[in-house]
Amino acid sequence: MTDSEKNKFVPKEWPRKLRSTEWFGGTSRDHIYHRSWMKNQGLPADLFDGRPVIGICNTWSQLTPCNSHLRDLAERVKHGIYEAGGLPLEFPVFSVGESSLRPTAMMYRNMAAMDVEEALRANPLDGVVLLAGCDKTTPALIMGACSVDIPAIVVSGGPMLNGYFRGERVGSGTALWQMSEDIKAGKMTQEDFLEAEQSMSRSVGSCNTMGTASTMASMAEALGLALSGNAAIPAVDSRRRVMAHLTGRRIVDMVKDDLKPSDILTRQAFENAIRVNGAIGGSTNAVIHLLAIAGRVGVDLTLDDWDKFGQDIATIVNLMPSGKYLMEEFFYAGGLPVVIKHLAEAGKLHNNALTVSGSSIWEEVQNVKNWNPDVILPVDKALTQKGGIVVLKGNLAPKGAVLKPSAASEHLLQHRGRAVVFEDIDDYKAKINDENLDIDENCVMVLKNCGPKGYPGMAEVGNMGLPPKVLRKGIKDMVRISDARMSGTAYGTVVLHTTPEAAAGGPLAVIQNGDMIELDVKNRRLHVDISDEEMAQRLANWKSHLENPKGGYIKLFHDHVQGADTGADFDFLKGCRGAAVPKDSH
Repeated sequence: MTDSEKNKFVPKEWPRKLRSTEWFGGTSRDHIYHRSWMKNQGLPADLFDGRPVIGICNTWSQLTPCNSHLRDLAERVKHGIYEAGGLPLEFPVFSVGESSLRPTAMMYRNMAAMDVEEALRANPLDGVVLLAGCDKTTPALIMGACSVDIPAIVVSGGPMLNGYFRGERVGSGTALWQMSEDIKAGKMTQEDFLEAEQSMSRSVGSCNTMGTASTMASMAEALGLALSGNAAIPAVDSRRRVMAHLTGRRIVDMVKDDLKPSDILTRQAFENAIRVNGAIGGSTNAVIHLLAIAGRVGVDLTLDDWDKFGQDIATIVNLMPSGKYLMEEFFYAGGLPVVIKHLAEAGKLHNNALTVSGSSIWEEVQNVKNWNPDVILPVDKALTQKGGIVVLKGNLAPKGAVLKPSAASEHLLQHRGRAVVFEDIDDYKAKINDENLDIDENCVMVLKNCGPKGYPGMAEVGNMGLPPKVLRKGIKDMVRISDARMSGTAYGTVVLHTTPEAAAGGPLAVIQNGDMIELDVKNRRLHVDISDEEMAQRLANWKSHLENPKGGYIKLFHDHVQGADTGADFDFLKGCRGAAVPKDSH
């Protein structure tokens, strides 16, 4: 074969015209321009013969510890794509890691989603594998892919291995909150805390509890956007690499079939995910992220749907922060497919919902088994019989607030107490350790100005630590209310996402010390005992002290972010803008 024959462009037949052929599929000057530059990476000519070009959207970053191993998984995905006859092209996008990013990773979820969307639309891609890990990367990648609507599939990085300290399991985040409270209560020394630090993160991967990262990996699987079994495989288990490899193979067939997010993310898929979240004791953050994803695909999902479809779901996964085990044991017990099978057999799921495998969600799980009924519990031994996220409303939260029953204290689910108000997170930090703070275990802690506009970004500060003088009594929980979020690894009787937020002039903004607040979870009520006239007068006199950002992304965020009740997405990002091929400028 001569050199000219080796380099000759010979197009192949494909079941349908691919997007990438607009860049690579011809002999014009522009087609040659695009192909020739790609060949400087050592790519043979026959890789541009009309086979599908598959993007590998990678959130690898050493600044995002949960995702620090995704470079290896990307290579495994490439193997599968090549085997199936595709051309894999890896590209980076903004990586949002909750552990280090300030003021909060949530402020940058929408920016990452914009990055993904425009990268997919502007480049010669027929399909994409979404490599995610830390909790905001999963929804950000899904949101961006939904707005373009080319075939897409998720591979999660997987949870880290169990941590152990002095013979006890150490759950990521959960142990941190517990131990920091023990320090304030005088039950643990600082030296012990520092020693325990060494056992908290003993392998690559995301949180090993049912925190937001594992919750969102589970949501991707429950929605049908990941292969069955993807959510729980530990990051260092060889089967995680196999999952990445098989996903690479599958995306090529998805392109052949033109199987897109809009085909999978139906109303039924979201209802399934809400119910799965209740069964696993999933993070309250899933509420915001699924609302945002639904907004991208045009599914009319509301905050009330979380209560409607999740309220009768028992929490059967015995994992921290609700239970005692960690993700490693969950995987060994059979993982999320066992939970999905249980719900399907109980008539709680839409069994015919389509998944990226091309099969229904029921077909994927019908033969799985529960290998440890102490990790995945029978219903009669469930952690709570009503584990779905509770949506509360009342004059304190006209547009809603959320609470996670499986992480709350039973005796506080109906409670009336005196408000102790913190105007913002700095006010809280300045007062909480003061022995003269007028507070006891019967009070209701109220934190303002920590919502999307207020913090800014809606940080995970809603699970306020209790005052030391209360902790020393042996008290471990109090009712806490805010417009903030909390980590999925956290626990407690914590009311979150109160909307409208304080910074937007919601009722939370005008709560005063001494106001009596009623929490009634059974009746879904969150009420402050003042008259409508008093509330109206307070709101009329309220003035915002929030500084208007002068420029940059923070100004874009401030001007366009919507409330937590609709997903905290930007108003101009809702909906699908499609995958139209941009005009060639050459």
